[in-house]
Amino acid sequence: MLKVKKETASMYTRDGVRLDADVYRPDSSEKFPVLLMRQPYGRAIASTVVYAHPSWYAAQGYIVVIQDVRGRGSSEGNFDLFAHEIDDGFDTINWTSQLPGSTGKVGMYGFSYQGMTQLYAAINSHSALKTICPSMVAYDLYSDWAYENGAFCLQANLGWAIQIAAETARLQSDEISFQKLYTASRNLPLYDLIPANPSLLKELAPDSFYHTWLNHPYPDEYWENLSPKNMMQDVDLPMLHIGGWFDPYLRGTLNFYKEMASRSQFIQYLVIGPWVHLPWGRKVGALDYGQAAISSIDKLQIAWFDKFLKGIDSEILNAPPVCLFEMGSNKWRYFDAFPSYHQKSYYLTSNGLASIRDDDGKLVEAHPQSSEDTLVHDPWRPVPALGGHASIPGGSFERSSLDIRSDILTYTSAPLEEDLSIAGDIVVEIYCQADAPSFDLCAVLSEVYSDGRVYNFTQGYIRVNSKQLPVRIPLQAICMKIAKGNCWRLSLSGACFPAYPVNSGTGKFPHEERAIEARIITLKVNCGENNPSRILLSVV
Repeated sequence: MLKVKKETASMYTRDGVRLDADVYRPDSSEKFPVLLMRQPYGRAIASTVVYAHPSWYAAQGYIVVIQDVRGRGSSEGNFDLFAHEIDDGFDTINWTSQLPGSTGKVGMYGFSYQGMTQLYAAINSHSALKTICPSMVAYDLYSDWAYENGAFCLQANLGWAIQIAAETARLQSDEISFQKLYTASRNLPLYDLIPANPSLLKELAPDSFYHTWLNHPYPDEYWENLSPKNMMQDVDLPMLHIGGWFDPYLRGTLNFYKEMASRSQFIQYLVIGPWVHLPWGRKVGALDYGQAAISSIDKLQIAWFDKFLKGIDSEILNAPPVCLFEMGSNKWRYFDAFPSYHQKSYYLTSNGLASIRDDDGKLVEAHPQSSEDTLVHDPWRPVPALGGHASIPGGSFERSSLDIRSDILTYTSAPLEEDLSIAGDIVVEIYCQADAPSFDLCAVLSEVYSDGRVYNFTQGYIRVNSKQLPVRIPLQAICMKIAKGNCWRLSLSGACFPAYPVNSGTGKFPHEERAIEARIITLKVNCGENNPSRILLSVV
């Protein structure tokens, strides 16, 4: 590897704002391509929560630029979530492509906000930008990030808003506000008159994006004007898309990948590991997915940049372009496209005691006789979030003690006579009636071991404000093998708190729902030939 030196450099945007960056470059007289990351957390962190340090990337023969976005770190200007990233990204690419020792070719990498800055920077198609590697992003900010099937993503959004607000207080040397926000971040959720709209954030961060997101509960013009989806129709680059099965933004990664794969003239490569948002390792939640689950993204990205910035081919990229980690077998599987198998139906049935006995509710392949289960949601003791993609910590956890709650309906298959491999999208369809104008449904799929242990592997959530039946709950896409002899289970509940706000049952939006208004909701789940509540699995 090459010896690396570091320097700090600044540029000015078209409107005269200074942006600062750390530049890591090989100590060599050769010219090298540029790898750019633009991020809002102080450039020293450089996304090392999931990636190798930028000095490692530079040692592979690249000039690596880690830049503080406008209003963050030591960069000038006012930080306004995503608002300046299109023009500032374009100006930064222009600057980095002309750095001393640069070949003029630029690639970008980074995850989460740093993934989003890649999408925004690509919108105006700078000729120097040759490829991007967006990880864990939102293509549509409303449905891929802020809301899931109409439900506000409370824990993720609130935690992030408090982090951003605390960083703002730190930059302003406001120690009192910083300490209040820091303390709150360690004690989420916050319990206020309006639970989803905490007074602390209104007091200390009145201009936070959080308030805007909370006050736009439908996909209106605000989201249309901010989302990359509505601005990237003419963008075409080779892209390396990276996601995690337990990442809250996986649907954004997949939606963006599918769109690009359907129209791009360049290769679109997709990698999804058994990871949460961070870190990316072999142990996720309570399970160890083995040596194969250790992230190799750094090596993969160097191979990718070698190909598209240096013209060097790598054997790593000779495999089919969709690389998915199959949980259960704990192996990587390769596909020519994201799996889209014929979906097989498994039907719900019971003797009416699926909320009381975990051996009553069944999953069967044939249409069952009619049955009805009653689910009672009590806002005083809402079903708690446990792992999955939307709560913190995420991942797979042993949930047998949760499934015995009487406010959770469970439906379990017979022991499998052979391994069951699932890959792709999953939908749960439920025929139900509630005694409230609005209710929520959480659907969790788990593997049930012969010794009684139960581990979740995917889930979905929806806020229902209409009488349209069936209620369709899209679950997080998955690649999973359930072992012969084990069972699998659907768990249904009316809450998943604090991943999502508790539905008050009033029909109001989260920014209006007062804690005192929350009511008990009784839900009738119907099964049978005329009401075929079912799970649609993409079975390999």
